[in-house]
Amino acid sequence: MDEKFDKPAVLNCLSKILELELAGVVRYTHYAFMIYGYNRIPIVSWLQGQADESLVHAREAGEMITHLGEHPSLAIGPLLETHQHDIGDILRESLDHEREALASYKELLSLVEGKFVMFEEYARRQIAAEEMHQGEVDKMLRRPGAVATFSETKEI
Repeated sequence: MDEKFDKPAVLNCLSKILELELAGVVRYTHYAFMIYGYNRIPIVSWLQGQADESLVHAREAGEMITHLGEHPSLAIGPLLETHQHDIGDILRESLDHEREALASYKELLSLVEGKFVMFEEYARRQIAAEEMHQGEVDKMLRRPGAVATFSETKEI
């Protein structure tokens, strides 16, 4: 640690991340149950992978909280059930969830940047993962042959 960081703010942010990632586990698991049609098998597999990855991210957030000597939350982030189970609707909901997670990781980075290298590297790694997820979902939502420019996808 180079300079003091706002520990309560970092812990609050990490708790939000933990809760969002746990919500991701439930959300992606539910989505996997609700897929029907010709492309069911690969989409279910992808969604199950996203649920598994959310669990890994939740565990990492919990480890960061205990590294600071605190107790991880048992709460779970918001779960939205729109009862829209079209694959496109599910992917758009997924994209909204990924955007919220990305914003939280960016907030964490702003709190620790230049102050706590371990947390800074953790935040950067998670930001890269969330940006990758958003890019994947964006590509899945595009029509075949549609190409987006970097400026269009930058704010995904």
